[in-house]
Amino acid sequence: MQEHIRVRFAPSPTGDFHVGGARTALFNYLFARNQQGTFILRIEDTDRKRYDAKALERLLQGLRYLGIKWDEGPEVGGDYGPYFQSERREIYQHHALQLLKKGHAYQCFCTPERLEQVSKERQKQKLLPGYDRHCRTLDPAEAKKRVEAGERHILRMKVPLDGEITAHDAIRGHITFPHSNLQDAVLMKSDGFPTYHLANVVDDHLMNISHILRGDEWVNSLPLHLHLYNGFGWKPPVMAHLPLILNPTGKGKMSKREGRAPDGRLLPVFLQSFQKAGYLPEALFNYLALVGWSYDDKTEIMSTDELIQRFSLERVNSSPAAWNYEKLEHLNGAYIRQLSVENLTDRILPFLQAAGFRVNRERMIMITPLIQERIKTLGEAPAAVDFFFLENLPDYDYRELVPKKGDRLMALKALEQAKQSLEATDFSLRTVDASLRAAVKSLGLKDAQMFQPIRVAVCGRKVSPPLFETLHVLGRDISLKRIDEAISKLQKAAD
Repeated sequence: MQEHIRVRFAPSPTGDFHVGGARTALFNYLFARNQQGTFILRIEDTDRKRYDAKALERLLQGLRYLGIKWDEGPEVGGDYGPYFQSERREIYQHHALQLLKKGHAYQCFCTPERLEQVSKERQKQKLLPGYDRHCRTLDPAEAKKRVEAGERHILRMKVPLDGEITAHDAIRGHITFPHSNLQDAVLMKSDGFPTYHLANVVDDHLMNISHILRGDEWVNSLPLHLHLYNGFGWKPPVMAHLPLILNPTGKGKMSKREGRAPDGRLLPVFLQSFQKAGYLPEALFNYLALVGWSYDDKTEIMSTDELIQRFSLERVNSSPAAWNYEKLEHLNGAYIRQLSVENLTDRILPFLQAAGFRVNRERMIMITPLIQERIKTLGEAPAAVDFFFLENLPDYDYRELVPKKGDRLMALKALEQAKQSLEATDFSLRTVDASLRAAVKSLGLKDAQMFQPIRVAVCGRKVSPPLFETLHVLGRDISLKRIDEAISKLQKAAD
């Protein structure tokens, strides 16, 4: 390891913040913190046509949601700025000129029309796609005159034509690339902005980046980047390409589009969607760390501090990792159950408010324990507790009140007895429990035959939080009113 570790996350803000990018940011962050190093956020915004200021804000918000704090970059500054590539054009132009003078780059004057024709010809001849290096042999003096005359041009890298280059990847080991497969890639566009290849190599060197941890999709760019480092005479950072994230089926790259599960649930792929769905940031942080990395073969739930302490590149897997929504939900549910009632209540409240409920925090603190073991995301809370806040329950069929192996008269008898028993209580949890259990015995019914009609009467559905606690929280007036309405529904059904 070098004396001081410096890593960077360098996204292009052109769309929503995908979990693939979030995983890359997380691994860089964990590695930096584990090594007492520096984590840098650099914004690669040289693609001005696709740049989206709203996407940048979603990116920053997504990092904050996960709890990933950058040591240098936008909003915090640092000694190696600017941290927006669009503000570093002169730096890139200066270094591009160096490559040109050293003979490692050349000006290309080919028009888009010619390049399109070249592509078609290469297809016909079944050659590898790419540029035919038409301008590579231009006399430098002639090229200079054409540039000075204002002719539109780009700058291309002059890669070796023969032999091969071998790179070392900290995760994959040695990788060899034949030069015959490489292209004379574009380094500077005609608008004066650099391409990713030039800008990221120059910035990584000038920002003293020690390790580059980036996605698998950049492996094929590795030989070009090494040639750029060699052309400048710089020592390259340690390279590590993170495993691909696959769709849950394991067949193909993780989608950039959000879909739906068979039951209609959203299958998020963007950070803001996970947040809106009610995934706890600490649970998503934990899960993302396990996508392509593991501490051992059994430990899954780890705090941020534990993940920082245990993270190492040696345990990053080179094989692709499939996304698993069920595993994430399991982790999220486990984290929900670890929260204090007050903490969980405060996290649920915004979801209830967004659903249109006016909620008193003190009352919600009474309700939260009833659903803490049942919900897997915060987004499930409104549907789990809505009946506590509705003045009138949605209409339901009277047959919902009838227990299994029972009939309408049994349900009616159970509710009438429940009303009589509950009217005689103070609606404390203890007396509700005792009175209803006594009612079951007096009627000679089974628990389910007595309790299902009551549950549907006060909640409007067969599945709900524990019945006695629910009645206690709802209170005398609402509980008895809803039981009366259910009795009336059953009586009318006989007409």
